[in-house]
Amino acid sequence: MATSDEKETKENTPTVCIVIGMAGSGKTALMQRMNAFVREYKRPSYVMNLDPAVYEVPYEANIDIRDTVHYKNVMKQYGLGPNGGILTALNLFATKFDQAIELIDARRSELEFVFVDTPGQIEVFTWSASGQIITETLAASHPTVLLYVMDTARCFDPITFMSNMTYACSIHYKTKLPFLIVFNKIDVQSHAFAVRWMHNLDDFHEAMKRHQTYQSTLVNALGTVLDAFYQNIQTVGVSAVTGQGTHALFEQIEKCRQQYWTQYKPMIEKKIKQNKEKNEMKLKNEENKTNANNDDHDHDDNDDTTTTDTDTIHAITTQIKKI
Repeated sequence: MATSDEKETKENTPTVCIVIGMAGSGKTALMQRMNAFVREYKRPSYVMNLDPAVYEVPYEANIDIRDTVHYKNVMKQYGLGPNGGILTALNLFATKFDQAIELIDARRSELEFVFVDTPGQIEVFTWSASGQIITETLAASHPTVLLYVMDTARCFDPITFMSNMTYACSIHYKTKLPFLIVFNKIDVQSHAFAVRWMHNLDDFHEAMKRHQTYQSTLVNALGTVLDAFYQNIQTVGVSAVTGQGTHALFEQIEKCRQQYWTQYKPMIEKKIKQNKEKNEMKLKNEENKTNANNDDHDHDDNDDTTTTDTDTIHAITTQIKKI
């Protein structure tokens, strides 16, 4: 049973929503829609931009990586290309991310949400050390939800759909955090077909019959493999342009928040405890090794002293015999 302190912590901690997705899926547009929604209903929130290469964003960021790291200067200084520049900028920002946490914690009891916009190149954030550090740092102290944004119209092609789902599955199991698939642009294409494919493999296999390529066998097999993933994942359809589905989106975010406390937070605390014990054991082993080396050094010194004393006694004895 939760104590009063734990209950207060749960109620007075903002939900962190990390928005990720393939380039062109509408992440930034969704960020703008969510920001407009919380402002309309007067729900205090922070917005964080982690894309150092973007020229401008359609929302007012409370925390912006561009205020800390100059993307073009990083490229010039280290002789990097666009992706290398973004990755290095994120690495530099991650070294100061504790300051961002302090800004959030300063208004912890007032904020309801913290929305995090990530770079367009999804792999730069999801598979980098800096992305992992930022995600784990946020998740250690705040209920954190990953919003995986998909372009619904593009996913009407079953092969593209399966590519997105495979990537989503890999990110989910890598981060081990509440995961919400957001089918964006439903004003252009309804997401009903995608939900149907997720819950009925026969419908997906039927759609694949129209795409007889060398990939068909692999894609059909992946559909079967991902069946367990589909059963345990939340989905919602929205339109960042019209605002359709925004209420449903925030309802799903609230469900994911509850999942964080009941399912994911215990795992995170267990992992933190294991890492702490591992580090303590490592330090202890290093101390023991250092002490052992010091003892060996002292022993060598004693051996040298004994040898010297023996030589001195032998010399004195020789002199006595001569007398």
